[in-house]
Amino acid sequence: MKQLISLNVNGETHELAVFPWRTLQEVIREELKLTGTKKGCDTGDCGACTVLLDGRAVLSCLLLAVRCQDAEIVTIEGLAESKDRLHPLQEAFVNHGAIQCGFCTPGVILTAKALLDSNPNPTKEEIRVGISGNLCRCTGYAKIIEAIQAAQSA
Repeated sequence: MKQLISLNVNGETHELAVFPWRTLQEVIREELKLTGTKKGCDTGDCGACTVLLDGRAVLSCLLLAVRCQDAEIVTIEGLAESKDRLHPLQEAFVNHGAIQCGFCTPGVILTAKALLDSNPNPTKEEIRVGISGNLCRCTGYAKIIEAIQAAQSA
Protein backbone atom coordinates (compact mmCIF):
# COMPACT_ATOMS: atom_id res chain seq x y z
CA MET A 1 0.00 0.00 0.00
CA LYS A 2 1.32 3.44 -0.90
CA GLN A 3 2.05 6.04 1.73
CA LEU A 4 1.43 9.76 1.34
CA ILE A 5 4.64 11.69 1.98
CA SER A 6 5.77 15.25 1.63
CA LEU A 7 9.25 15.88 0.25
CA ASN A 8 11.02 19.23 0.14
CA VAL A 9 13.22 19.02 -2.95
CA ASN A 10 15.14 22.05 -4.20
CA GLY A 11 12.96 24.36 -2.13
CA GLU A 12 9.66 22.99 -3.44
CA THR A 13 7.27 20.79 -1.47
CA HIS A 14 5.94 17.72 -3.26
CA GLU A 15 3.05 15.60 -1.95
CA LEU A 16 3.52 12.06 -3.25
CA ALA A 17 2.00 8.64 -2.77
CA VAL A 18 4.85 6.14 -2.81
CA PHE A 19 5.39 2.51 -1.92
CA PRO A 20 7.37 2.31 1.35
CA TRP A 21 10.19 0.38 -0.33
CA ARG A 22 10.90 3.03 -3.00
CA THR A 23 14.28 4.69 -2.66
CA LEU A 24 14.77 8.41 -2.67
CA GLN A 25 16.73 8.04 -5.91
CA GLU A 26 13.80 6.31 -7.61
CA VAL A 27 11.31 8.91 -6.43
CA ILE A 28 13.55 11.83 -7.45
CA ARG A 29 14.13 10.41 -10.95
CA GLU A 30 10.83 8.70 -11.71
CA GLU A 31 8.25 10.76 -9.83
CA LEU A 32 9.85 14.23 -9.81
CA LYS A 33 11.63 13.77 -13.18
CA LEU A 34 14.90 15.23 -11.83
CA THR A 35 17.29 13.08 -13.82
CA GLY A 36 20.51 14.76 -12.67
CA THR A 37 20.49 12.27 -9.80
CA LYS A 38 21.98 9.28 -11.58
CA LYS A 39 21.22 5.61 -11.15
CA GLY A 40 24.57 3.89 -11.08
CA CYS A 41 25.34 0.80 -9.08
CA ASP A 42 22.21 0.78 -6.87
CA THR A 43 24.38 -0.60 -4.05
CA GLY A 44 25.97 2.57 -2.64
CA ASP A 45 29.37 2.00 -4.22
CA CYS A 46 29.62 4.63 -6.97
CA GLY A 47 28.20 7.89 -5.56
CA ALA A 48 26.36 8.82 -8.78
CA CYS A 49 23.08 9.12 -6.85
CA THR A 50 24.43 11.56 -4.24
CA VAL A 51 22.08 14.31 -3.08
CA LEU A 52 22.22 16.68 -0.13
CA LEU A 53 19.90 15.81 2.75
CA ASP A 54 19.85 18.60 5.32
CA GLY A 55 23.24 19.67 3.96
CA ARG A 56 24.83 16.23 4.19
CA ALA A 57 25.89 14.23 1.14
CA VAL A 58 23.90 10.98 1.10
CA LEU A 59 23.50 8.09 -1.31
CA SER A 60 19.88 8.31 -2.44
CA CYS A 61 19.89 4.73 -3.76
CA LEU A 62 20.25 3.44 -0.19
CA LEU A 63 17.71 5.74 1.45
CA LEU A 64 13.99 5.07 1.53
CA ALA A 65 11.94 8.06 0.37
CA VAL A 66 9.53 7.71 3.31
CA ARG A 67 12.48 8.38 5.65
CA CYS A 68 13.10 11.78 4.05
CA GLN A 69 9.91 13.52 5.07
CA ASP A 70 10.59 16.93 6.70
CA ALA A 71 14.18 16.96 5.41
CA GLU A 72 15.60 19.49 2.96
CA ILE A 73 16.78 17.68 -0.16
CA VAL A 74 18.97 19.34 -2.79
CA THR A 75 19.70 17.73 -6.15
CA ILE A 76 22.11 19.03 -8.78
CA GLU A 77 19.16 20.83 -10.43
CA GLY A 78 18.63 22.85 -7.24
CA LEU A 79 22.25 23.77 -6.59
CA ALA A 80 22.50 26.70 -8.99
CA GLU A 81 21.80 30.11 -7.54
CA SER A 82 19.32 30.88 -10.32
CA LYS A 83 18.30 29.66 -13.76
CA ASP A 84 20.86 32.06 -15.27
CA ARG A 85 23.78 31.52 -12.89
CA LEU A 86 25.61 28.31 -12.03
CA HIS A 87 26.85 27.53 -8.55
CA PRO A 88 30.60 28.30 -8.17
CA LEU A 89 31.36 24.56 -8.01
CA GLN A 90 29.51 23.98 -11.28
CA GLU A 91 31.38 26.88 -12.90
CA ALA A 92 34.71 25.54 -11.62
CA PHE A 93 34.00 22.08 -13.06
CA VAL A 94 33.26 23.63 -16.45
CA ASN A 95 36.24 26.01 -16.37
CA HIS A 96 38.72 23.32 -15.29
CA GLY A 97 37.56 20.61 -17.66
CA ALA A 98 36.53 18.37 -14.77
CA ILE A 99 33.68 16.87 -16.79
CA GLN A 100 34.03 14.25 -19.47
CA CYS A 101 31.09 11.89 -19.83
CA GLY A 102 29.33 13.73 -16.98
CA PHE A 103 27.72 10.69 -15.37
CA CYS A 104 29.53 11.09 -12.04
CA THR A 105 29.55 14.88 -12.08
CA PRO A 106 26.30 15.64 -10.20
CA GLY A 107 27.26 13.33 -7.34
CA VAL A 108 30.82 14.61 -7.17
CA ILE A 109 29.68 18.25 -7.16
CA LEU A 110 27.14 17.66 -4.38
CA THR A 111 29.71 15.73 -2.35
CA ALA A 112 32.16 18.60 -2.86
CA LYS A 113 29.50 21.10 -1.77
CA ALA A 114 28.98 19.23 1.51
CA LEU A 115 32.76 19.01 1.97
CA LEU A 116 33.32 22.74 1.38
CA ASP A 117 30.39 23.64 3.64
CA SER A 118 31.99 21.70 6.51
CA ASN A 119 35.60 22.55 5.63
CA PRO A 120 35.89 25.71 3.49
CA ASN A 121 39.62 25.29 2.88
CA PRO A 122 40.45 21.58 2.53
CA THR A 123 43.87 20.37 1.47
CA LYS A 124 44.30 18.24 -1.65
CA GLU A 125 44.39 15.14 0.54
CA GLU A 126 41.22 16.17 2.38
CA ILE A 127 39.49 16.65 -0.98
CA ARG A 128 40.67 13.21 -2.14
CA VAL A 129 39.31 11.61 1.01
CA GLY A 130 36.13 13.70 0.87
CA ILE A 131 35.21 12.57 -2.63
CA SER A 132 36.50 9.00 -2.25
CA GLY A 133 32.95 7.60 -2.37
CA ASN A 134 32.41 9.01 -5.86
CA LEU A 135 33.75 6.93 -8.71
CA CYS A 136 34.82 8.53 -11.99
CA ARG A 137 35.99 6.39 -14.88
CA CYS A 138 36.97 9.24 -17.21
CA THR A 139 38.94 12.07 -15.62
CA GLY A 140 41.47 10.47 -13.29
CA TYR A 141 40.38 12.95 -10.59
CA ALA A 142 43.17 15.54 -11.13
CA LYS A 143 40.89 18.07 -12.82
CA ILE A 144 38.08 17.33 -10.35
CA ILE A 145 40.40 18.16 -7.45
CA GLU A 146 41.61 21.31 -9.26
CA ALA A 147 38.00 22.41 -9.77
CA ILE A 148 37.12 21.90 -6.11
CA GLN A 149 40.23 23.84 -5.06
CA ALA A 150 39.25 26.66 -7.41
CA ALA A 151 35.75 26.75 -5.95
CA GLN A 152 37.18 27.19 -2.45
CA SER A 153 38.06 30.78 -3.22
CA ALA A 154 34.85 31.55 -5.12
